[in-house]
Amino acid sequence: MGDFKLSASLQGHEDDVRSVAFPHPSFVISASRDATVRLWKLESSNPPKYDSTIKSHGTAFVNSLSFVPPSTEYPDGIIVSAGQDQIVDVRQPSKAPDDNAEALLLGHGANVCALDASEDGKLIISGSWDTDARIWQVGKWENSTVLQGHTASVWAVLAYDRNTVVTGCADKEIRVFSTTGALIRSIQTGDVVRALCRLPSNHHSGAHFASAGNDAVIRLWTLDGRQVYALHGHESFIYSLAAFPDGRLVSAGEDRTARIWNNQQCIQTITHPAISVWSVAVCPENGDIVTGASDRIVRIFTGAAERYADPVAIEAFNDSVKSSSIPQQAVGNINKEKLPGPEFLTQKSGTKEGQVQMINEPNGNVSAYQWSTAANQWVNVGTVVDAAGSSGVKTTYNGKDYDYVFDVDIEDGKPPLKLPYNLSQNPYEVARKFCEDNKLPITYLDQVTNFIVQNTHGATLGQPGSQGADPWGTDSRYRPGDGAQAPPPQLPASRPKLLPQKEYLDILTANHKIIFKKLQEFNQQLVDDGNKDLSLNPSDIELLKTTISNMEKGALIDVDPAGIDLILKTATLWPADKRLPGLDLLRLLTSSSKPVSYFSHPEQAIIRVLPASGVFESTSPVNNTMMAVRAFSNLFRSETGRDLADNEFDKIHEFIYPFITSTNRNLIIALTTLYINYAVMLAESSNADRALTLLDDLSKILGTATDSEAVYRALVAAGTLLCLGDEYCEAGRDVFGLGAAVARAEEKVKEPRVKNVVAEIRGKLRG
Repeated sequence: MGDFKLSASLQGHEDDVRSVAFPHPSFVISASRDATVRLWKLESSNPPKYDSTIKSHGTAFVNSLSFVPPSTEYPDGIIVSAGQDQIVDVRQPSKAPDDNAEALLLGHGANVCALDASEDGKLIISGSWDTDARIWQVGKWENSTVLQGHTASVWAVLAYDRNTVVTGCADKEIRVFSTTGALIRSIQTGDVVRALCRLPSNHHSGAHFASAGNDAVIRLWTLDGRQVYALHGHESFIYSLAAFPDGRLVSAGEDRTARIWNNQQCIQTITHPAISVWSVAVCPENGDIVTGASDRIVRIFTGAAERYADPVAIEAFNDSVKSSSIPQQAVGNINKEKLPGPEFLTQKSGTKEGQVQMINEPNGNVSAYQWSTAANQWVNVGTVVDAAGSSGVKTTYNGKDYDYVFDVDIEDGKPPLKLPYNLSQNPYEVARKFCEDNKLPITYLDQVTNFIVQNTHGATLGQPGSQGADPWGTDSRYRPGDGAQAPPPQLPASRPKLLPQKEYLDILTANHKIIFKKLQEFNQQLVDDGNKDLSLNPSDIELLKTTISNMEKGALIDVDPAGIDLILKTATLWPADKRLPGLDLLRLLTSSSKPVSYFSHPEQAIIRVLPASGVFESTSPVNNTMMAVRAFSNLFRSETGRDLADNEFDKIHEFIYPFITSTNRNLIIALTTLYINYAVMLAESSNADRALTLLDDLSKILGTATDSEAVYRALVAAGTLLCLGDEYCEAGRDVFGLGAAVARAEEKVKEPRVKNVVAEIRGKLRG
């Protein structure tokens, strides 16, 4: 097997991917905080492509997953998942999410954070924040054997064999139990244990299993409690471990990496463009690995060249790592003046795989480079920033700067406790430490965690267990009530209204290098086909390169009009199947006033040129149409663009109206973004005819759209228009049937954020 490279990126989850399984080369399973479990089937090879179906959809985040191997009774095996609703969900892969589960296993009293299944398919093991682990017999679901004695959350469980279960606990102990429930042995580890995995019986070290956790060390153990080896290399919490059939290990954690180990050495580091790599699993048949991360993406990596993703996808992944931001808190204090410059990268080699070196770049940024032993070079893995998503305003507490310092009221009449938090931190660990430092019962852990998540994902504040934190994310978190628990912390109340939306939205994410590369590829095809009148000459390509480079730097004011003309040419005159990169650049240009001013001239008028190209014809490739709609949405970023969008409302509406019932997810999201922006504009300069036109359209969109993001954006746009006055509420209710459309949307998308905005809309429709 060669160097591991990307095989496939699987996108579909709407929140962190907390757990993954890779039982067979033909499918992958993933569980997410978006409350779903997905099954990804391999549809085609070379390069691999997967199609996903949702296998379960609940109301609370799912963060643990396992797969019971096929048996006579269950020939396709069983998917087992669990999470914050405290229920272990057992279902056959062939069943739809609306079908009854094979079993719903009840008994845990808090978040179920760990699952494993025995190799013989007879047992399921679960671990929970309620300080218990449980053994469930497959097919005999009524009762469970409780593994008692833990004094904190059971973060990891391992069905070692038919007679032995191993648990890892936040009380810093590993425990070995018999399957009868008897404790055989306790092993002190020195820190919280988060991950366990079984090693092959003939492992060269003589060890039986591996553990890892908060101290960033992987330890190999025998069942009698003897530590055989300690593997060092990770720089933060390790969340997940898996073993290859040949005895190699793979680990994943909070330092953005998955790492592959052989003979106690890290032989490859796979950095992800995400803060946390929550889970990793190995396919036992072909040795490929799958990861689940906080950027909502499931990724498969392979050492077999025939299963590599296409080069463009691999390059896009590498570029996304390079362009990712690394929070300052994740790397500690840095003295920029003492860091070496880029010359270091060619003068000195790394001393070990995965070694990180900070470089003071000529532009003043600090970049992180990681040593790749396989490539024998330093690889750029991101830019260090002050704080991930921070506004830059810090609060000092106990001599340290934080993005937030919350007041948490635990008891009436006593001063609030201080809860400091940085956006780069893991909310669960901060909550755990807060509870430990303040000697709070473990029943508070879930409450405090949710409070952090909700109050740092957006501007809204929620009561304990309330929903609706991040309106543009998919924050589907839920805390089930439990009357037997201690009273929850009294956290700040009153969630502000979601409506009306007051900020314009844009769609600006882009990989400029990939776009330019694709333009070059398409241009060469035009040259090869003899289309010299359409193709770009070498000087054009050079000008385009400079133009795109300025765009990537954000220097749109420096973009040469001649370069804009070239982009217009590729976006509107090239064959339809080759226009997408040009259209992608065009929608980036419309976000800035200087290009928009240029587009307002009669010869280059975007309102004339785009429709004339046929991009809004029914025969146009849907992605071309989607990109054109994004271009209109981005006009609202500048005053010049808003003036153009305002003046050309009728024409723009005429172009986009035929697509409002499209089933294409990206197109309908682009459309609803545009509708939000027009709704925000109308709140500033009311126009009754336009508002009623948009309300009519949005009622139709809500009647047909099924994608959660599109539905949410359509609801926000409609609700913002209803805020214009009672006459619009009456028209929405009595003329456009908005009440029924909203009800259909709520039924289709059962997410807290949808429920919250629907409640506000209904309040307005009732008057």
